[in-house]
Amino acid sequence: MNEIIDSIKNRKSVRVFEDKPIGEKEKSVIIDAALQAPTAGNMTLYTIIDVTDKALKDTLAVTCDNQPFIAKAPLVLVFCADYYRWIQVFKKYVDDVRSPSYGDLFLCNADALIAAQNAVVAAESMGIGSCYIGDITENFEKHRELLGLPDYVVPACMLCFGYPAKSQKERKKPLRFRAEDIVFENAYNKAKADDMEAMLSARQNIPMEEIGEYIRKFCNRKHNSGFSKEMSRSCKVMVDFFTGK
Repeated sequence: MNEIIDSIKNRKSVRVFEDKPIGEKEKSVIIDAALQAPTAGNMTLYTIIDVTDKALKDTLAVTCDNQPFIAKAPLVLVFCADYYRWIQVFKKYVDDVRSPSYGDLFLCNADALIAAQNAVVAAESMGIGSCYIGDITENFEKHRELLGLPDYVVPACMLCFGYPAKSQKERKKPLRFRAEDIVFENAYNKAKADDMEAMLSARQNIPMEEIGEYIRKFCNRKHNSGFSKEMSRSCKVMVDFFTGK
C-alpha cells in the first residue's frame, strides 16, 4: 500500500481536539485540496464558508443538534451547494435562462460533498482530524439566516477540523461492511441486500440471535430519532427553496 491508501484506511471521525490552532498554511492546503476535486462541467457548484467568528461557532454547536465540540474546533468549514453565481452570470448574457431545478441541486450537492472529502483526505495526510456534521442540513431557515445564503444556495455538509486529542488517536475506528456485502456486479443484488442481519452480524461481531436487539436500538437512535425527522423536514424546505417551489 502507499501513504494515501493508508491514510484513507486509518481515517476516523475526530470529536475531541488538542488546544492547538491550525496554521494558515495548513488551512490553505486543505482548502486548495477541496478546490482540486472533480466537479460537474468544471463549474465548481459549491461555496465554502470558513467559520471564524466564535459566536457563530457557538450558535452552530446548538443548531446542529447540540454538539459542543463544534464550538471548540479550530477550523470549521461549511460546504454549500451553490448555483447562485452561475444563474447571475447566465442572466447577464442569455435572454431565456431556466430556473435551477432538481437535477441542478443534485449536481451542486455532489460537487460540494466531493470537494469536502478531498479536504478530509488532505487534512488527514497532515495529521489533522476531521468530523462531518450532517446536522447542518437541519434548521434550514435558521442556517440560511446565520450564513446569509441567497437563492439557489443551501448547506450540503459542515466539517470540523483539529489535531486529534490522545483519546481520539487511541479510539478504534468503527468497523466497515465487507466489499462482498456492498459491491454487486452489473446489477443490484436484492437478495444480498435483504440479508442485512447477516451483514450486521459479521460487521459488529454480534451473534445472529442477538442482532435483532441491536437493530431495534440502532433504528430508534438514528432513523426514528428527532434529529432525523427534523433533517427530513428541513431538506424538503431546502429543495423547495432551491427550486423556487
